[in-house]
Amino acid sequence: MVELSIFQGVSWNVVSDVQQLFSYPFMVNALEAGTIVAVMAGVTGWFMVLRRQTFAGHTLSVIAFPGAAAASLAGLPLAVGYFGFCGLGALALAGIAGSRRSLSGESAAIGSLQALALALGFLFVSLYQGILNGLDSLLFGTFLGITSDQVTVLLVVAAVTLVLVCVAGRPLFFASVDADVARAAGVPVQLLGFGFLLVLGLSVAETSQITGALLVFSLLVTPAATAHQLTARPGLGIALSVAIALAVTWLGLALAYFSIYPVGFYVTSLAFGIYVLVRLGRGILDRPRATARLAGATS
Repeated sequence: MVELSIFQGVSWNVVSDVQQLFSYPFMVNALEAGTIVAVMAGVTGWFMVLRRQTFAGHTLSVIAFPGAAAASLAGLPLAVGYFGFCGLGALALAGIAGSRRSLSGESAAIGSLQALALALGFLFVSLYQGILNGLDSLLFGTFLGITSDQVTVLLVVAAVTLVLVCVAGRPLFFASVDADVARAAGVPVQLLGFGFLLVLGLSVAETSQITGALLVFSLLVTPAATAHQLTARPGLGIALSVAIALAVTWLGLALAYFSIYPVGFYVTSLAFGIYVLVRLGRGILDRPRATARLAGATS
């Protein structure tokens, strides 16, 4: 009887295991790429959660799938498909958001766009002549095969994204908290919303190359949602979002290296586990306060 071990090559010597992670160029590239993506996702994800655009972000992550599949079908680098389709998806979402339709109509339109993206993705996969061995990596992520050139591209995109967010940070925060007051104060709310969707599209395209198209939320949403549970202060919240994204990315890459499961599974599970612990902790801490308020109201 053959026994399959989940973790292979790991020892009780933590220093030796860490040194092993840095002994292979592909793993160094993966750690560098993961760090870049985590920082960018932590920042843009915090604003995405603040602006209540998680559904739009999820739609962009679904759009990344047909983009990667189309690039594979055309024999192009996956990054071309990721960035191209996510950019077009961001333009479509901006058009939907600017059409001044009702909230339910906007959600329905975004959902329809998401369904179309999934259909196109499966069409491109079926048209691919032969077996698409990288399908799992397109959907659920991988750290194998990340090159130094890809790391450079990720660094450039992340730098541009972070610069844009920093430049528009204050008015974007104002428009996200209270769009009507910001508009009355002369803030270009619609232009900021359009620009942020484009930035979000770049972030999704970049994050998908690590987590896969279907698990992109693990870095864009969960760390940011956890940070929002911990503090309402923007600066501290963004820092916590980045710190959590970095922690789950590094640990997820390490666990995937020593095990048989993909990195997307570990990153997603770790991020969700931290979020659940924070929510439970908040519930325990807030219970005495709620009880005291109730007692004061009834006295």
